Amino acid sequence: MSDVSFDGRSSLPSAPGPRRGEPIRVLVVDDHALFRRGLEMVLGQEPDIEVVGEAGDGTEAVELATALLPDIVLMDVRMPRRSGIEACTTIKDVVPSTKIVMLTISDDEADLYDAIKAGASGYLLKEISIDEVAAAIRSVAGGQSLISPSMASKLLTEFATMIKKGDERQQLPAPRLTDRELQVLKLVAKGLNNRDIAKELFISENTVKNHIRNILEKLQLHSRMEAVVYAVREKLLEIT
Repeated sequence: MSDVSFDGRSSLPSAPGPRRGEPIRVLVVDDHALFRRGLEMVLGQEPDIEVVGEAGDGTEAVELATALLPDIVLMDVRMPRRSGIEACTTIKDVVPSTKIVMLTISDDEADLYDAIKAGASGYLLKEISIDEVAAAIRSVAGGQSLISPSMASKLLTEFATMIKKGDERQQLPAPRLTDRELQVLKLVAKGLNNRDIAKELFISENTVKNHIRNILEKLQLHSRMEAVVYAVREKLLEIT
């Protein structure tokens, strides 16, 4: 599919993700019943994807995610009772192994930034074809973080603006990363996956995973996508 991707990491799980040969368990969350049904019908035809539940708002999403422990939550941003962003934050707290993909009509930059900060692994506009949804689910389940191209462009533009303006607010000293962790973070920010980082640094993939886990814990971040934001803000990655 054509979406821009930053290779993602596996969250620190409280429950295991999909095992090899087992279907990816998906929770569909949208306040439009017809849209939910359409997604269920399409995804139901995929042998490696199982829709385990559906919810019509963010409150139901949190309840079902806690009960069902899905691998992926496919969720709208703007919904009644509780927004998708609020639900994302709570789900990542109570079920950190679950990965969340926002599937929405909102192309508002603020929604995108809030979704990333909340720990979402993807932000896709509903303009993508229905067939691409299944591909997106597989990518995120496999560790990728996806953003629709038009939104990725806005995100990178904002990054460049952040660098030019500088951060005028008083900040606490950033946690100190080791030289190796800085090397890994720079490669993550360049979009390399764990395998490529391992080859680049002549270390094992497990060592890369451990470094990334330590980086995210030290920086108090939820995902590799947030790590990219941090790397740009701290000028570890040049964007022109």
